[in-house]
Amino acid sequence: MNKNDSQRITGQIQYLQSKKIRLDIFLAKGEMSELSRSRIKELIVQGNITINNQIVKPSHILKSDDIITYSIPDNQQLDIPAQDIPLNIYYEDEHLMVVDKEAGMIVHPTGKVKSGTLVNALLFHCQGQLSGIGGVSRPGIVHRLDKETSGLMMVAKTEQAHHSLSQQIKKREIVKKYLALVQGEVSEQEGCIDAPIGRDPKHGNKMAVTSIGGREAKTCFQVRQCFEMFTLLLVSLYTGRTHQIRVHLRFIGFPIVGDKVYGSASASKNPVVVIERQALHSHFLQFRHPVSLELLSFTSPLPADFQRQLQLLKSI
Repeated sequence: MNKNDSQRITGQIQYLQSKKIRLDIFLAKGEMSELSRSRIKELIVQGNITINNQIVKPSHILKSDDIITYSIPDNQQLDIPAQDIPLNIYYEDEHLMVVDKEAGMIVHPTGKVKSGTLVNALLFHCQGQLSGIGGVSRPGIVHRLDKETSGLMMVAKTEQAHHSLSQQIKKREIVKKYLALVQGEVSEQEGCIDAPIGRDPKHGNKMAVTSIGGREAKTCFQVRQCFEMFTLLLVSLYTGRTHQIRVHLRFIGFPIVGDKVYGSASASKNPVVVIERQALHSHFLQFRHPVSLELLSFTSPLPADFQRQLQLLKSI
């Protein structure tokens, strides 16, 4: 691909094979492998990719000697301010980053919050290093953590990385483990919660275990440490529903300490509870590098506020 004076990536490809193949699939496996298939489809529908100078559908079957012409617009800039906010970076290359998010930081700007988010910080850190994701120069948030949850997150810097990591999540090939301090003494050393999660029918801004519109959700746990009235769990996610760990642990009667939405009011008033947010930490992350396919593993220690809480419980 070459960039011309009008800042568009342009070129031509002659299809010389006799094999029948869809246009979008051919490009996704070859000349445009760094783009997601959905992005390629979008470019074809927009007329930025044509066959023999004719606009076609993404499903168009290529014939020998077809001329594929492409003229891809330069990436748009994301309308979010870049901010010089310190980041705790565990890994970075030209394809992706692994960061350790602090509790209290929102991942992505919302209608009410336009600054101070992880994306604001990433845009500043990655200036000049971001490729287009969906035609927009932005860091790719592959998965999210709640505002008050700390710990490890993957961030894609290219469309290829975003697509690969998203597919690994979809195929449940990524290992994500969390540490959670819950109210109550968990008697079983390990267990799994397999219960669908959807919008709470009674409270639209909350999630709940529900068969009405609920989607498959599975969470497994192991007891790491026991205290009087509290338990530290190592939690593994097999699906990635909104608020999944918080909802599932509440469902089995062991809400996360400090959780203002799904937690217990009595626990928040307990004088031994000193942590000022939900005691949930993204502790371990493992995935395949989207280009080298190397298996990457990262472990984040508990942050200071979580450690102080555990030390207090040990001393009682």
